[in-house]
Order: sequence, then C-alpha cells, then structure tokens
Amino acid sequence: MRGVFSRIGIRLLAACAAGSLAHAAAAADVQALRVWSGPEYTRVVFDLSGPLDYKLFQLASPDRVVLDLDGSRFADAFKAPAAKGLIKSVRAGKRGNDGARVVFDLNESARPKSFLLKPTDEYGYRLVLDLYGAAKAMPAVAKRIDDALPGKPRKVVVAIDAGHGGDDPGAKGASGTYEKNVTLAVARELAGLIDRQPGMKAVLTRDGDYFIPLKRRYQIARENKADLFVSIHADAFSSSDARGSSVWVLSPRGAGSEASRWLADRENRADLVGGVSLDDKDDTLASVLLDLSQGYTMEASNAVANDVLKALAKLGPTHRGYVERANFVVLRSPDVPSVLVETAFITNPVEEKKLKSPEHREQLAQAILQGVRNYFQSTPPPGTLFAYNAGREPPAPAPQQVASRRAGTSTSGNGGANGDDADSAQALHRVLRGETLSGIAQEYGVSLDELRSANRLDGDVGLRAGAVLVIPAS
Repeated sequence: MRGVFSRIGIRLLAACAAGSLAHAAAAADVQALRVWSGPEYTRVVFDLSGPLDYKLFQLASPDRVVLDLDGSRFADAFKAPAAKGLIKSVRAGKRGNDGARVVFDLNESARPKSFLLKPTDEYGYRLVLDLYGAAKAMPAVAKRIDDALPGKPRKVVVAIDAGHGGDDPGAKGASGTYEKNVTLAVARELAGLIDRQPGMKAVLTRDGDYFIPLKRRYQIARENKADLFVSIHADAFSSSDARGSSVWVLSPRGAGSEASRWLADRENRADLVGGVSLDDKDDTLASVLLDLSQGYTMEASNAVANDVLKALAKLGPTHRGYVERANFVVLRSPDVPSVLVETAFITNPVEEKKLKSPEHREQLAQAILQGVRNYFQSTPPPGTLFAYNAGREPPAPAPQQVASRRAGTSTSGNGGANGDDADSAQALHRVLRGETLSGIAQEYGVSLDELRSANRLDGDVGLRAGAVLVIPAS
C-alpha cells in the first residue's frame, strides 16, 4: 500500500485556547464520539475527560484522516459512530502502550480543521474535527441590485436562520428542551408559511441538526439575494421568572466595527456591497459607499424589527416594549436587513412548555410572518410583486427605449441616440443608495414634478436603492 503522508503536524495542548503551551497534558479518556453532517462540512466531536495532546495527519489512496491521541484510552462505554457525511467508516483502537488512534475512512478527499474546547455549561473538554470536501467550491456572492429591468415581478427572499445546531445546543430548559431543536422547528414552520405566500420565498440557513459558523449564516443570505434575514432563538436567564419574546437589531457600535473589518479585509472589499465592489475604490470613497449601504440596512432592519415585535406582542407580553440592539455576529451583513427574534425564555418553565407545543410554534411563526409581510407591504423592494401591487413600480419600457446608466438619452431601433425619436424617448435610471429624487431630476435636466408624475411617486416615498426610474424626455 502506498501511503502518501500529508503530515499537517498539528500538535496542540488543551491550553491553546487560553494561552500557554508550555506543559504536557495529562492522560484523558475518550468518553464518546459524535458526528454531524451539514451541506458544507462534516463535524466530529470527541468528548474527553480532560485535556490531551494529539496529532492529526492524512493518508491518500484511499483517503483517510488519522488522529493519534497521546496518553489516552477509550472509556468502557465508548462506541464508534456510524458513517455520515464525508465519513465512510470509523475505526478506533489502541496505539502502542500509552495512546489511542482513530481512523476516519472518507468518501472523498477532505480538508481537515481541528481545535480543542474547554469545558462550558454541561460539556467537558472537547476535541473538534471539521472535514470540508476538498473539491467543494464556494458559491459566488450574488449581486444585490438586480440587473434585470422591470418585467415579471420577482419574489421577495427571506433567509431564515435556526440558531445553534449540532454540537452547539444553545440554552436548555428545565425539562431538558434544547434551544437548537426549538429554533429549527420554528424556522421550518416559518419557511413553510412564507413559501405559501404570494410573492414570497424562504431560504433556510440550516435544515437539520448541524452547526453553521455564525458569519457563514448571513453569507448564505447574501448569496441567495435575500431581502431580509431573520435569525430565530430562544432566550435564557439565570432567573426562571424572566419571560417574553424580544427582537434585536445590530447596534451602531457593532456596525462600525464590522465596517472597519470589511474595509481592512481585501477579500471583503472584492465582494459586492449593495451591488458595488469596494476593491477598486480608494479608502475614502469605499468608506462612504459602505456607510451608505449600512445606513440603509440598519434603518430597514429597525423598521421590520418594530413590525415583528408588534405582531409578537399580540401573543403575550414581550420582554421589553421596544426593539433592542446588540453586536450579534449574525446581524452584521452590510446590505441585507437583519433581525434576531428571541421567541421566549426557554429557562422559564411556562414558556418552555409553550415552545414544546407545535400549536404555539405555529403561532410564533404566524406572528413573525405578519410582521415581515407588513414591512414588505409598506416598504416593497423594487421589482417585486409587493412593489407592483402597491403601484410603486414604473411601467416596463419597450426594449428600444432602454438607456445606459447616466446617459440621459435612449438607444433606438432607428439609429440609437442620434435617431429621429431620440428627443421623445424615455431613459431609465437605476437608483443608488443615498440618491434623492430632486438630485436625479437635476442630473437629467427634468422638473421634479415631471419625474414624480412619470413614476407615480408621492414625494420620495418608495425611492429605494435598486429601483429603476423612468426619466421623461426633457
């Protein structure tokens, strides 16, 4: 057998998360081995009696990942898990006189990532191994402003995030209810309701019991061109008397920190924010564009959060009577309005009992849907069925009347901008974030009243980034 060693040489101590690597770890028992499989990676978690040293390496032909655990042994109740995800089979046994070895036979080549976790809540020491499919390409981030001109209305897209999952169970109720199971049940219920609504479509960040990194959750929303991101959670507090649902949006401080990270990271700057790449902009212009995008996103987030909170208040008392703010990672998308809903306090026995009820979870989903739908009806995204029903979309132009951005003149089937009909043809203008109706009118040399009349606008109401305006002939 030809063994191709790709020794990663990972040798970590349990203290790596906290600091010093100076001392050798004591022997530890491997108490259990758990596996979760998601669409992007397979996670393996070793439950340990204490810290340990380990080595990880890969073998090819066939593909395997091997973990050698120094000074460790398997507990009497240990049992190797069944195949799942990228893992074809698991083999575990002794290694020499003072160690253990676990071999993961894989279905395909994989990229491993491992780390140690210290004890927290009910969990002790854990060794985590994440296996990413080597051939899996990351999806490209979609543009935020649709290239299509007004035509067939599109559906609004709502990304629904079930909090926690996999080896991250979240909070735990008095009778043993895990937050991760409640959030997934509510998320699925909400997705089903949204998909049954005319002009609406749901996207789930997870649809099973597996963990997704926090930043990846809002990236999924951006990749699916989501108009809104809703993260579902169940609150917890040391006092069992705490009760009521709540709705959260990103704090200004969190937005400022995220903007700094976005501008400093080259990979982020090459991304599209509000349909614009920051990579080719100088720092000042990139900062202004990002600030405009974030400003709109936070304003929209606050609006939808208020609508959702009002709908939840009809089910019972809310924890506080106002939208709350925090620097949650999942709310940091620069161009997708995002809210986090705490459905109830799972640590409150009365509310935990409700969260376990399918009827109450459906009521929660109905309330969130009502708030989301109210928001889209009052602030319809351009090009959607909501915008058309509200009469805020301009009439679809004939193909020969489509003008280039900022041109102010039309192309024509009779010779383009220099043709006989150029003076009477209409141009189109796609609104950028921060633009005003009066500024657009001045740019094209038309009166404000003419521009409003051509697009059936009342003041600046309905003027949203990405909207396409008909520019009347000057």
